[in-house]
Amino acid sequence: MKKVVFFDMNETLLNLSLLQQQFDKHFDDAYILKYWFTKLLHTSTIMGIMDEYRNFGELADMALENLFFENNKPLSSKIKAEILGEFRKLPAYKDVRPALSILRNNNMRVIAVSNSSTEMIKEQLTNAGIIDLFDSYYSADNVEKYKPFNNIYHFAAKQEGLQLENIVMVAAHDWDLFGAKKAGLSTAYVQRKEEIYNPYYLQPDFIASNLSDLIQQLIKDSH
Repeated sequence: MKKVVFFDMNETLLNLSLLQQQFDKHFDDAYILKYWFTKLLHTSTIMGIMDEYRNFGELADMALENLFFENNKPLSSKIKAEILGEFRKLPAYKDVRPALSILRNNNMRVIAVSNSSTEMIKEQLTNAGIIDLFDSYYSADNVEKYKPFNNIYHFAAKQEGLQLENIVMVAAHDWDLFGAKKAGLSTAYVQRKEEIYNPYYLQPDFIASNLSDLIQQLIKDSH
């Protein structure tokens, strides 16, 4: 029986549209935000493999500098602050508050597990107006290892006194769910974008195109 839901945040709960608008001011490329985010995740994974750690803000800063450098564009401290500052102000998708409220009403605990720094998680959830719906939150900072390494999933479970079989991880990223699945959690995929779930990763236990439908599946499974 699933009693607790771990949530990824960026792109899963928080809409990156405002961040896209910031990138659109400087690049004529519909995929530039995705490219920056991919560079950021690639760096965090390599750092993890090599047992090194820098917080997500530092990696985001570096990836942004690299992005502007590759495209031969000047990056002032003002532009950097505008772009990275927007990352802290992302709005929640419209289906998030209703879905999380349903979980709470069904006595299921709601916990954020993110690569964002501890400070940034609190700021993001607060700015998105959903922090009141979370029982707690955990950052890669706590273990100095990013998802999809199993450290953060296991750390959050231990801190909350949970058995892994009672947890389901919700994310919009197949690599995150692959990590959670390998760590021993059940997984639920919310398809925020039109893309193929990597067939070489362990597949999710639940799938839906929106969070409301996905949560209904979790509630049904918990009874």
